[in-house]
Amino acid sequence: MLAIFFGLLFLLDLIEEVRRTNSFSAALTLALLHTPKALYNILPLVVVLSAIALFLRLARSSELVAIRAAGRSALRTLVAPVMAAFAFGLVAVAVFDPVAAATEKRYAVLAARFSQGGTTDASFASDGLWLRQGDAQSQWVIHAARANPDGTALYDLSFLAFGPTGGPKLRIEAASADLSGGQWLANDVKEWSFATGTNPEAAAVRHDRLVLTTDLTAAQIRDSFGAPGTVSFWDLPAYIADLNRAGFSSRRHSVWFQMELALPVLLSAMVLLGAGFTMRHARFGGTGMLVMLGLGAGIAVFFVRNFAQVLGESGQIPIILAAWSPPVAALLLSVSLLLHLEDG
Repeated sequence: MLAIFFGLLFLLDLIEEVRRTNSFSAALTLALLHTPKALYNILPLVVVLSAIALFLRLARSSELVAIRAAGRSALRTLVAPVMAAFAFGLVAVAVFDPVAAATEKRYAVLAARFSQGGTTDASFASDGLWLRQGDAQSQWVIHAARANPDGTALYDLSFLAFGPTGGPKLRIEAASADLSGGQWLANDVKEWSFATGTNPEAAAVRHDRLVLTTDLTAAQIRDSFGAPGTVSFWDLPAYIADLNRAGFSSRRHSVWFQMELALPVLLSAMVLLGAGFTMRHARFGGTGMLVMLGLGAGIAVFFVRNFAQVLGESGQIPIILAAWSPPVAALLLSVSLLLHLEDG
């Protein structure tokens, strides 16, 4: 199932990238980098389809009939598949997620090179927030100790401008700066110029208020911090701490971190869900309808999980509830279905 979905997603990405870049070699690289993350995002659907295929094959070969005749209950039969799904979920979170995050981050960098206009980037460290903006004529590096949650105000910040040759040409320090209408409105400013033959400190100028043009927007700043899926699972706790230290909301990343922790439980629930609709003997008929019901139930759980993620990120429901309620509910409902249909 993984190989099938990887091939489908890769072909779809390749077609889209060829259309966007008009270069097959570049499109091939971008598609290869983007596909792992896309595949990782639909792992629950891959698992439920795998479970349906497994139990259909066991039912058609009468192996499940033989197991029942030996006196083994349906739930005991499912212990090994469920544990395998749980272990697969642990491996996916510990290994597959960091790989997918790294390839997605590289994809974003390469894709930006084919887009029009300047570039924007952001990162966090123990000393605060770092931003970069620029175009072919100049590059600006912006450092701030902290910021407000929506990215429209920075505090204790410095601007460093680089010319086309790569050397610094201007440095500005400010107590604060507000982003409004394509401009940084900096307060309590000191400006140094690195023109040839001058003493920067001697020629430094102070301003009560200075206006700097920028093509950044608050939305670009927030979005450039990186989607939670582009940060490795192992790096997420430190990244969340850096976000909080810089003054930004880490709720989106916290929800994603809890969802990653809950992924093994979700995959186990998907196996039980697929088994609940396909463990009956094939001779009873109605197999096609049951397969469709099982697939529909899996898609419904997947949709509810994504919907709960949106509610959690927007603050409508608590983070723990957003991340853990869909997999736990799916697990309990699938066990109830099995007890009713198989052992009831």
